[in-house]
Amino acid sequence: MDKESSRNTIIFVVCAMVILGLYQQFVAVPQFHRQQAAAQAAAAAATIARRQTPADVAVAASASFAAHAGAAATAPRVRVDTPSLTGSISLHGARIDDLALKHYRQSTDPHSPLVQLLRPAGKPSAWYAQIGWLPATATEALPDDDAIDWTAPAGAVLTPQTPLVLNYDNGQGVKATRTIAVDADAMFTVTDVVANSGAQPLAIRSYGVVEQQGLPSDLTNSNIVHEGAIGYLTAPQPLREAKYKDWKKKGYADVKSTGGWLGVTEKYWLTALIPDQSLAITAKFPVENHDGVDVYKSGYLGPVETVAAGKTLTRTTRLFAGAKTVPLLKAYSAKLGVPRMDMAVDWGMFWFFTQPLFLLLEFLKGYIGNLGLSILALTVIVKAVFFPLANKSYESMSKMKKVAPQIEAIKKEHASDAAKVQQETMALYQREKINPFMGCLPMLIQIPVFYSLYKVLTVTIEMRQAPFFGWIHDLAARDPTTIWNLFGLLPFDPSHLALIGATFNGPLHLGVWPLLYGFTMWLSQAMSPPAGVDPAQKLMFQFMPLMFTFIMAQFTVGLLIYWCWNNVLSILQQYVIMHRLKVENPIDGFIGRFAQPRPAG
Repeated sequence: MDKESSRNTIIFVVCAMVILGLYQQFVAVPQFHRQQAAAQAAAAAATIARRQTPADVAVAASASFAAHAGAAATAPRVRVDTPSLTGSISLHGARIDDLALKHYRQSTDPHSPLVQLLRPAGKPSAWYAQIGWLPATATEALPDDDAIDWTAPAGAVLTPQTPLVLNYDNGQGVKATRTIAVDADAMFTVTDVVANSGAQPLAIRSYGVVEQQGLPSDLTNSNIVHEGAIGYLTAPQPLREAKYKDWKKKGYADVKSTGGWLGVTEKYWLTALIPDQSLAITAKFPVENHDGVDVYKSGYLGPVETVAAGKTLTRTTRLFAGAKTVPLLKAYSAKLGVPRMDMAVDWGMFWFFTQPLFLLLEFLKGYIGNLGLSILALTVIVKAVFFPLANKSYESMSKMKKVAPQIEAIKKEHASDAAKVQQETMALYQREKINPFMGCLPMLIQIPVFYSLYKVLTVTIEMRQAPFFGWIHDLAARDPTTIWNLFGLLPFDPSHLALIGATFNGPLHLGVWPLLYGFTMWLSQAMSPPAGVDPAQKLMFQFMPLMFTFIMAQFTVGLLIYWCWNNVLSILQQYVIMHRLKVENPIDGFIGRFAQPRPAG
């Protein structure tokens, strides 16, 4: 390649990096903050009137969105106190809308606020669950509000030992008793008894809805993590998912199901309704807009049921509200006969790899105690399983590197005859027993497994705020150190610098582990550089470790530790093979510099 082409290649690469940095700083980051602020402001300012569907057999409410929020805010509340949850239930509609998680805090600071899971209407990113009854004549839609104001015993507190009993009497022959029980973890059991003391039969239908007003304030917007509507309903396609963006843009058709579960999920948290598993339901996932607020609903309507005069109807519905810990979800599925609640965790398309890898990681953690060390051990096990395939791949690449000078000689000798070059090259491969396809085929086979491992380390809550060693206190966060203050040696925070602080804290953020990753990637690439590429391509390959160092610096440090360790193991395996085959490599070259005898003085 001539000097002009080399200069153009360098200019292209530099410009690409500048454009990437400018886009990140002036488009992506501000856009994210604008969306976050808009979601919170819109949710808090929900003030327009919206259509109201009757929610009780004898009460039809017609009120504005603001009135609903006001009623819920001013209604009496009953405190919830369990080993895992704290909060309250509004007696307006018996809405479960105020829950914080006792075992999870917003940061690694032990004095930071608890994670607020559910929030009442009118609060930023309101998220709550509502269960009730509709008259048989109601429209086929999930209601916005339940107008029933329940009564509770004075001083009542909902605990695992003391269920909450609520009562309602419409004064027209219909009485309802609701018993809400909660266990020590994350499951509410709501049992309704509707009594008809009137002279006429009563036709009603049950419903349940999980409502999210606006986007969550901590929405990740990641392609690898599912956040939005979720449900596990009747086959042939039991798992139903819709990310917020697609949910709003494309909508989601009603689904007929018998039993199952459905709700709204975030990266680590889930609120899901579990109807009676023998009940035929219509699952609904509408998205409505009220005065600029996108209201996401995931719920169901039960069949019309008739309560004869003098008779009662009993219906039990459950609500899961908590963290998506796999053992707990599986335990609920087994105990309650609810299908695959563990699928609330986004295992991905390679779930048949992802789930076993997670179980193995949990097993290792049980013995080792530290999740970071368990990740290192799991990586060793996975590398050991694929050792034979990787060995063949590295051996093939090493042999190809060894004969690279001979291939270059063949190209020069038959520069004008491409067919002859191909013929002589294949003959050389045959003499040296080299299979060129073995260099990449084993790697392709391993991709689904390593992607699944990446998925495990991204979506499971076990990574959240899990410590490693030294300065790493949260494997699910970025490396907190930065090269711009010499990793804390200089007493200032680069992110606080005027005008350029966001850049240093964004696309230019570089911690210790990202730099280690960049070094291991460079060394791995130097061990087996691509053969047969022109100078421009070679320059691009040499530039890739630097580029990926900045890209990967934005990922969680748990993933960086895994990638660094995986690179180290690959480098060791490559070195053993190359040293055995006497193929030139940078490690032997480095060692040779110190092993050379000094000239006699």
